[in-house]
Amino acid sequence: MRLVVVTPHFAPDTAPTGEIVTRIVEELALRGHEIEVITALPWYREHRIEPGYTGKLTRREDTPWGRIIRVHPFPTSDKRDILRRAAAYGGFSMLAGAVGLRGGKVDAVLAMSPPLTLGVDGWAIAKARGGSFVFNIQDVYPDVAVELGVLTNRSVIAVAHALERFCYRRADAVTVLSDDLKENLALKVGAEKLHVIPNFVDTGSIRPAERENAYRREFGLEGKTVVMYAGNVGLSQSLDLMLEAAVALSYEPDLVFVINGQGAARPELERKAGGMSNVVFVDPQPLERLPDVLAAADIHLVPLKRGLAAASVPSKTYSILAAGRPLIASVDAGSEITRLIERSGAGLSVPPEDGEALTKAIRRLLDAPDMLASMGASGRTFVEGWASPAAVAEAYEKLFLSLEP
Repeated sequence: MRLVVVTPHFAPDTAPTGEIVTRIVEELALRGHEIEVITALPWYREHRIEPGYTGKLTRREDTPWGRIIRVHPFPTSDKRDILRRAAAYGGFSMLAGAVGLRGGKVDAVLAMSPPLTLGVDGWAIAKARGGSFVFNIQDVYPDVAVELGVLTNRSVIAVAHALERFCYRRADAVTVLSDDLKENLALKVGAEKLHVIPNFVDTGSIRPAERENAYRREFGLEGKTVVMYAGNVGLSQSLDLMLEAAVALSYEPDLVFVINGQGAARPELERKAGGMSNVVFVDPQPLERLPDVLAAADIHLVPLKRGLAAASVPSKTYSILAAGRPLIASVDAGSEITRLIERSGAGLSVPPEDGEALTKAIRRLLDAPDMLASMGASGRTFVEGWASPAAVAEAYEKLFLSLEP
């Protein structure tokens, strides 16, 4: 098949979505498909276009499996500035759509959201080039932004919902990451269009490894018990809870809380944590170092603000399981993440935005080292039999084939 993939990020960009899409494309290429990727110039790491990619609005790269077309993302670093972000998304999407309309016939177009505007691109490219349109939803927008209180203007929300309906109605299929998200979107989309295809976890490169590694040595964590959050330090995560737990458990001399990542919420967290000796902030690490980062923790945290677990499934959850480490999820009861923890036996779940509950869960695991080990092993066993890059690519391939006239 000839495929077009429209995505906000692609390697060497370091955003989680980019890492996922890059591997899916690679796996589809191994299955013999010709692929055209339309994406942004790399910018995510520093929220500005990376050296070597500046100076042009668009760049084209030929690959053994097809072509990558990169366009200017008009990057902005302040996620709270909705108007500027909307303008950036609009500019990027207009460029991406313009380059995507040109070209020969294709069999299918896969467009990623967020941003929702790429759904319009996906539909337009599919219509112009004679293929089916598959819309992949990583996070349900504008629901997430409204729930966070980032999007409050009723007129803007109405426009966003109208754009959402436009994309869903014109998609031949909509893919989501979990049954939770499928239930969330069923009334908006119609169950017949919805397909659950999870984000994969690379169980080959991410596997259980020794805790005392180069990452611990570099950041002064040798011999410590490490409770870690690794990922985007953004508005969706209730990372204040980590600081509450750090205060409550400060009597433990060897316990350290590590926040590994960058994002809009980090400056305020660093200000609040000023002077706390048991809290360590680490900048985002290169992708090839992810196995070391995950292995360095004794306990991983997945905290989401109330109401968000039904609209977002952090991909880091699967990576934690693959690394053989237990996790504590501070999320809504009955969500996909809590069900995943129950099915895998890989950790504990507590109510969202409840610092006391999180602290008690951490204390419970610290007091039961055998439980830590067994939960980690259970998570690894579960994920090995559940998701792999090849399986996810095959699911997309089957979906594309099913949509052919």
